Amino acid sequence: MKPLLMLAALGFARAENYDVVVYGATAGGVTSAIAAGRQGLKTVLLEPGRHVGGMATGGLSRTDVGRREVIGGLALEFYYRVGIRYEVQRFNNPVAWFYEPKVGEGVMVEMLRQAGVTLLYGHRLKESGGVSKEGAAIRRVAMENGETFDGRIFIDASYEGDLMAQAKVRYTWGREAMDQYGESLAGVRDRTPKHQFSVEVPARVDGKLLPEISADPVGKPGQADRRVQAYNFRIIATNVPANRIPWPKPANYDPWRYEVLARNVVGLAAEKGRAPVFHEMTLIAPIPGGKADFNNQGAFSTDYIGKNYEYPEGSYATRARIWRDHVEYVQGYYYFLANDPRAPKELREEVRDWGLPKDEYLDTQNWPHQLYVREARRMTGEYVMLQKDLQTDLTKPDAIGMGSYNSDSHNVQRFINARGFAENEGDMQVPVKPYQIPYRVMLPKRAEVENLLVPVCFSASHVAYSSLRMEPQYMILGHAAGVAAKLAIRDSKPVQAVDVAELQALLRKQGAVFTFTPTEQIDALGLIRSLLRPPAPARFNWE
Repeated sequence: MKPLLMLAALGFARAENYDVVVYGATAGGVTSAIAAGRQGLKTVLLEPGRHVGGMATGGLSRTDVGRREVIGGLALEFYYRVGIRYEVQRFNNPVAWFYEPKVGEGVMVEMLRQAGVTLLYGHRLKESGGVSKEGAAIRRVAMENGETFDGRIFIDASYEGDLMAQAKVRYTWGREAMDQYGESLAGVRDRTPKHQFSVEVPARVDGKLLPEISADPVGKPGQADRRVQAYNFRIIATNVPANRIPWPKPANYDPWRYEVLARNVVGLAAEKGRAPVFHEMTLIAPIPGGKADFNNQGAFSTDYIGKNYEYPEGSYATRARIWRDHVEYVQGYYYFLANDPRAPKELREEVRDWGLPKDEYLDTQNWPHQLYVREARRMTGEYVMLQKDLQTDLTKPDAIGMGSYNSDSHNVQRFINARGFAENEGDMQVPVKPYQIPYRVMLPKRAEVENLLVPVCFSASHVAYSSLRMEPQYMILGHAAGVAAKLAIRDSKPVQAVDVAELQALLRKQGAVFTFTPTEQIDALGLIRSLLRPPAPARFNWE
């Protein structure tokens, strides 16, 4: 890679031709590329950063599975291969849903290599003029380093949807109004009972607004807005002393930033009659290797509420600023809990039992390489997935996989309530029924682009996206995108005209799951085992 990057810097830009050009090595991008490569297509995977897997290797190691029975195909194969690395068969368990990032990324790289995919790191789309079209077809994408890639089918698998946007595909972001699609969960939420303040924390002290509270009007229930559910970093931490690095103090650390946290901790201690425990401050999910996946938990935690609204439409510079601000905030959050005297001694001691692992994220100072972009742009395509598709209209004629996770939006804003106290708004945790995912959610309208598939910023309302946005579903959609690319190229047809019945038949042969029954995953696993030749070697050292 280095010689190629050097040539580009000197002005000797490389131009390449591929059958399939995948942009963004998220989990969905990885499976898109693998699926296309296994279909015999010349495939390139372009990643702006230095890692593959997105959040699936960037801190989200406690997989959001929902009902495991609905996960099949390349998604299930990935978790099965991870299980082989850990030799989980010793425990009569066929797959590993929880894993260390370095192990997950190693499996993905191996699968890409075996599929013959060309993987190029450090390839970010030109911020302007990065997509060239002829009529309704994309012909070429150009990178910041001067390299260009011609393709027959393009797949935008990024969290941001930049290729999609430059291709002039219609999209949206933020929250729809309740009456736009008739969704009872849409828009500003009337009540937000989860991850809410259980004690009263004044929004102002001596007339001064406390940090991390917005003075903007909250909005009326059901009203649309351009606010975005909170991002954070999913931290991988360890309590094994030999592998532990103390919580870092961010360069611009200011304890005043966490005044609401301080007051909330004091209030919780008074309410409970004891010091809060660490698990009440951050969700701790054990994973192998003496580590845990840390996530947001409670009213004031690692979710940086209200500070990402500019991200979906932001320039690269704007997004970089937001990214850095999230690093500072989350690092400061853990540093505060570990060191600030306003945190109870018992809590501080428990927090200091944990730290960053020395053996993860070696090139990013042991900090996750991926900001948790829970939602950014959403395409408005051939079919917009809605609340009803998760609750009542569960089957689709063009199903390519299934979803089952709750409608799960994190909080969107922290505001001053009518009584003058801090309050959160936007959290949504509503059960769904296992539902089929239609192929059409990946399709732009044909008049806009006829050779683009979008398996991450797919076509859905905020409510529906909040369930479908899980990493296994991104992988399921990516798998279908790669196979659909083969059919579109073979038949010289737009992606909107692919033979869906043939697509479904091919996906079934590759272990995809279309119905929710306990035996479906057993059958899919058996098929995946038979397709793995030779099986991935076990590499986990138990000594």
